[in-house]
Amino acid sequence: MWIGGLGLSYLVTRLYIWTYEHFIAWRGKRNQLRKRLHSTTNYGDWVKEAQELDTYLGNDKWKAEAEYAYYDSKTVRRVLEQIRKCRRRIEQEDGAGKSSNGSAATKAKAVEELKALIEACVKNNFVGVENSRLYSQTYYGTKNLVQNFVDEVERGVSILAKSDLLQDEEKRTLFKRMHTNYGRTALCLSGGASFAYYHFGVIKALLDANLLPEVITGTSGGALVAALVATRTNDELKALLVPALAGRINACSEPFTTWVPRWWKSGARFDSVEWARRCSWFTRGSMTFREAYERTGRILNVSCVPADPHSPTILTNYLTSPDCVIWSAVLASAAVPGILNPVVLMMKQRDGTLAPYSFGHKWKDGSLRTDIPLKALNLHFNVNFSIVSQVNPHINLFFFSSRGSVGQPVTHRRGRGWRGGFLGSATEQYLKLDLKKWLKVVRHLELLPRPLGQDWSEIWLQQFSGNITIWPRSIISDFWRILSDPNPKQLGRMLHVGQQSVFPKLMFIANRLKVERNIESGRRATRQNVRRGSIESILSEDDLKDLLVRSGTASEAEGETATQSDDELTDSVVTSEDEFDGLNLKMSEKVPLINGDKEE
Repeated sequence: MWIGGLGLSYLVTRLYIWTYEHFIAWRGKRNQLRKRLHSTTNYGDWVKEAQELDTYLGNDKWKAEAEYAYYDSKTVRRVLEQIRKCRRRIEQEDGAGKSSNGSAATKAKAVEELKALIEACVKNNFVGVENSRLYSQTYYGTKNLVQNFVDEVERGVSILAKSDLLQDEEKRTLFKRMHTNYGRTALCLSGGASFAYYHFGVIKALLDANLLPEVITGTSGGALVAALVATRTNDELKALLVPALAGRINACSEPFTTWVPRWWKSGARFDSVEWARRCSWFTRGSMTFREAYERTGRILNVSCVPADPHSPTILTNYLTSPDCVIWSAVLASAAVPGILNPVVLMMKQRDGTLAPYSFGHKWKDGSLRTDIPLKALNLHFNVNFSIVSQVNPHINLFFFSSRGSVGQPVTHRRGRGWRGGFLGSATEQYLKLDLKKWLKVVRHLELLPRPLGQDWSEIWLQQFSGNITIWPRSIISDFWRILSDPNPKQLGRMLHVGQQSVFPKLMFIANRLKVERNIESGRRATRQNVRRGSIESILSEDDLKDLLVRSGTASEAEGETATQSDDELTDSVVTSEDEFDGLNLKMSEKVPLINGDKEE
């Protein structure tokens, strides 16, 4: 009862803040500029409108001022000047050509100084330059000092990669250390039933800007989107991410008269076998995690929770479960109690047939415990910067940035104010924290009911955000269609909304990835004994051994890569029927395996 009262008070507070912002904060010309910003359809137009709004609100002055409480501006300025000085000396010597020994010694000294500086500052969130608050005071961009620093670091890394004064082994060691210190970026797609189709717009915006990270993780509905992305090349994705893709989304097309008797009999609305058939197009048949990585270079991760509540969760990927079939992991990650019964993961054997994976244990929806598996991503792939696309409807209601978010600043008091005023924001924070506190108390006292034998408290208490959190704005009718398939018009709107939700974040993402990709490029150029499949491996042999030991896995050596034709793409998005040819088991053989029954 007390928790219900707090929840009602929270809703009233959010309504007050919404009223305050729409009728007090947004008035006059600033409201007109904001409407023009929201009406844009591409990133170029969005940038122009954002810059005009920043100019009107006086945010350009904030950019020009170096000092800010959330990073060390003095250290940034000092390091920037030293890096720029070393770079110019090196470029000056290169422009002068070969000359005296003294000139060569000067250049060598400058390279060593640049190396020391770059290695010292290429670290995750060095002196706060990756603090999201630096990108939350303007609609586009950040402090001029921070932007100049990032650009100069990028140039410095490129110079070191091309320098002939550093030996190959020295370069390899240098770039490996920088890679470890700087870490990698991952795109995390949350669950959310049909809300997950907003992820398509997020992917499209990142793809168009060439800012799609190599590491992608998905849970529940997000796993289906992540599987589509990880099994297709960039060109294939650009052709697929259009409203016509709705013709391929048919998971919920069964009539009422079909699924109600099934639910009454089995306790699940959907049939595992039928969902496997329909999911196979998104995963290119029975493609495994290893095969997807070798085909596209993207690292797909799918979070699954064991049906046994006492067992740990698993993050399936090409390291922990290389031969696991992707469609089985997607089904397991979407197995919400009452919607889909727990399923058995499947693996592809050397002869191409499928068999139960992990001793036939059953798995279910990853959102129940680990919607955003940041710890596992850091363990396996050194991920310490996350871009989270969060569409869970029960979480969107409680997401509130009292001081603004990346690319979406507080407009009144020139960004120094609070959304809804200080009193409104303080009340919102107090009620939300109190709700979490009491929910934790009730859970630890084991007073919560367990419908369908499941502890549901984690769907509220786990971490749902990242370094950058993208929240596509849903509408009321989305709740009515939460277990429905979109038509082309509805999917077109979701694509547009998803894209627009990413536009404010692209500058921050670009600054992060420009340094990260330069480091990765240097690693690949200097690595010895590169493993080659259809692409170059992004992990060295030492890295692989270390990761396998840390994760407690022992993967098989080399297997033949099975790739499928691309004929089913683009033109067949709407016209072709569902193919199930890629699943290398007869349906009669697969039924007991997916449902978790043992063969006699």
